Amino acid sequence: MTVETKLPYDQDYVRSFSDNKNEPEWMRDLRLQALDLVDGLEMPKPDKTNIKRWNFDDYKHNVDGDKINSLHDLPNDVQVFLDMENHNENLLIQRNQSVAFQSLAANLKDKGVIFADIQTALKEHSDLVQRYYMKDAVQIDEHKLTALHTALMNGGVFVYVPKNVQIEEPLQAIFWQEDPETATFNHVIVVAEANSSLTYVENYISNNKSEHAVANIVTEVIAHDNATINFGCVDNFAAGTTVYVNRRGVAYRDARIEWNLGQMNDGNTVSENITHLIGDNSSSYAKTVSVGRGNQSQNYTAKIVHFGKQSEGFILQHGVMRESATTIFNGIGKIEQGATKSNAEQESRVLMLSKDARGDANPILLIDEDDVVAGHAASVGRVDPIQLYYLMSRGISQKEAERLIIHGFLAPVVREIPIKAVRDQLSEVIEGKVY
Repeated sequence: MTVETKLPYDQDYVRSFSDNKNEPEWMRDLRLQALDLVDGLEMPKPDKTNIKRWNFDDYKHNVDGDKINSLHDLPNDVQVFLDMENHNENLLIQRNQSVAFQSLAANLKDKGVIFADIQTALKEHSDLVQRYYMKDAVQIDEHKLTALHTALMNGGVFVYVPKNVQIEEPLQAIFWQEDPETATFNHVIVVAEANSSLTYVENYISNNKSEHAVANIVTEVIAHDNATINFGCVDNFAAGTTVYVNRRGVAYRDARIEWNLGQMNDGNTVSENITHLIGDNSSSYAKTVSVGRGNQSQNYTAKIVHFGKQSEGFILQHGVMRESATTIFNGIGKIEQGATKSNAEQESRVLMLSKDARGDANPILLIDEDDVVAGHAASVGRVDPIQLYYLMSRGISQKEAERLIIHGFLAPVVREIPIKAVRDQLSEVIEGKVY
């Protein structure tokens, strides 16, 4: 199967889909504009990864899911991402393309916080969504997949925190691909106005080991002056889902965006995590962990672009590969002219557990300004025999010693996931994929 096959959805379908959702006119027009662009745009070209034969067109686009009456009605593989004893009031669960469960604490509603599925937000906050949708972070015409995403968007969430509002408890979204062939064209927008702060965590779950499906996800994170956004995720799509995920951030003066990304998909994956540090003294720390297995191919790009003076960007990428998995880590720090006193640091490391696994760590620094600090580190290799020997000399078996080394290797991201149930589940997913 190639990416050149005919688009199965035409303008009549897209227009009807938008009308049936009662979307505002601007959204319907944007969908149709994007659809017109699809055939004339090229596919993205991730470095050293050939995606020409990946499945991007075999899926069902619109599949509803039933609501649930209680969180206890969820299957165990969804419940594990929740604290079932201490219920999180700020929770949204999307089942296929429908909202199955949604709640937001009353005190946050009173402060003007919006935490809604994307379709509800389009109806109730159309102007606000339009202000940010495919504007500052991602453009519809970047390539074929961004245009296709815009035309066929079928889910997602909208988060908006007004000025001077600090949210202590995390907001959590669970995207549950229950139907094994449904496509996930999610659009997530997270906005923090000036002097506000929040933590947002999302989980993607599917179980389609053989059935074909596609995830084409775009996330736009906007931190206004002196705002802080902590963004965490665990992506856990099954082997049958081909994943393209594009997470972008824009940070203005004194703003900070933290990314803690657990990339645990079993299918072929392209992931872009790009942050633009627009304002002076803005900062971003982008952390990613990944475990690859089987024959899957993965390509991860983390990029931080410095525009503001005294901006700081740190990239940390750690991956573990086993069997015949292949992973590319691209870490890119770019300092634009005028971004004096900025600091761009990065570290990319790949640990290979089998002779057939392949890893590549590519540190890239692009510096157009003199008065800056920049540095990088990269390594690809196997478990350190000295570390193994040290642990085994303490009476620990070789298998347990390898396990401890791997968990320690991935810990810098795992321990930063802010919800304990999600953090524990990420550790369990890592355990299941490595052993």
